[in-house]
Amino acid sequence: MKNYSTYFLVMASTFSKIQQNKTFTPPASWLQLSCIDMHTGGEPLRVITGGYPNINAESVLEYRRIFRDQYDYLRKLLMYEPRGHADMYGCILVPPNDAGADFGVVFMHNEGYSTMCGHAIIAIAKLAVTMGWVSSTELSIDAPCGRIKAFVDVRDGKVGQVRFHGVPSFVVATNQEVSLPGLGRIRYDLAYGGAFYAYVEAAQLGLRLEASEFSQLIEYGRKIKQAVIDSQQTIEHPFEADLSFLYGTIFMGAPHTPDLSKQKPQADSRNVCVFADGEVDRSPTGSGVSGRMALHTHQGTLQMGEQMIIESIVGSQFAGRPLEMVDYGPYQAVIPEVSGTAYITGQHEFLLDPEDPFSEGFFLR
Repeated sequence: MKNYSTYFLVMASTFSKIQQNKTFTPPASWLQLSCIDMHTGGEPLRVITGGYPNINAESVLEYRRIFRDQYDYLRKLLMYEPRGHADMYGCILVPPNDAGADFGVVFMHNEGYSTMCGHAIIAIAKLAVTMGWVSSTELSIDAPCGRIKAFVDVRDGKVGQVRFHGVPSFVVATNQEVSLPGLGRIRYDLAYGGAFYAYVEAAQLGLRLEASEFSQLIEYGRKIKQAVIDSQQTIEHPFEADLSFLYGTIFMGAPHTPDLSKQKPQADSRNVCVFADGEVDRSPTGSGVSGRMALHTHQGTLQMGEQMIIESIVGSQFAGRPLEMVDYGPYQAVIPEVSGTAYITGQHEFLLDPEDPFSEGFFLR
């Protein structure tokens, strides 16, 4: 017959040990990477705060090249499963290009390294003020695409919404077409908001931009992106070769039912961005909204200083508006303003056991 008194004494002893020792101390040979996790409009951001090698570079673009060419295993470790997932997004803070900025940032995702990320700028700016990394609520951040100005709202000691002024954003081409098997001819516009996107009206594909269309959006987004690349459409940044590539497809459509609680304003449009290797942005996409400010200004449907509220596939919102027109190489560009809110979700110390067979991770859909 089982001795229950002994059993409960053993359990109590084990539980006591658990309570007294809750922190794992890894061997010195294990790799350790510290991160603060956030989200902006539902889109994740893993901010890497420690564990990367100390390297020297002359610019954020050069840091991006070094990370890509020499340390890409670290991106895979943090973005891929089992520590991440197919739609994870991250960044690492680096020194700025010069003393005119507070810091620089290199963005990363499931495929590699992007040139601009608005949701990350919003999150990093909030984090920098929250952590006391900067002494002002106005920040200058050097991204691979150029310098971004961010403005953090702080009221009664509480850090709230962030708005940023993006790099000059411009339209490359409008009313272009590609032909896809089974889908026919698809019209798109090509614009830049820190990254190049093909902008597609979702209605021509019969899409409402709902979460239930997630897999279909990935499929169509990938096909359209590749078709635009194959069409020999010129995708060339006027000043920097490293920025001259098509980053993704942005589907645009009508907004959905307004928030009945009135906690959010009525959106003007819905945005779903499929970028990198079929990654779907949960936010309205800051660089995508920047490109839309240029596109709608070019089309005459948005006036200088006029606000447009764009919602995402999960209903989160960014507000965008064109601030001013500038000459940018051969383009008439706009300086866009985009605003949104970010939240801290956790902080982590990721480890790599040298014997772990999945040292560079994997991901499944």
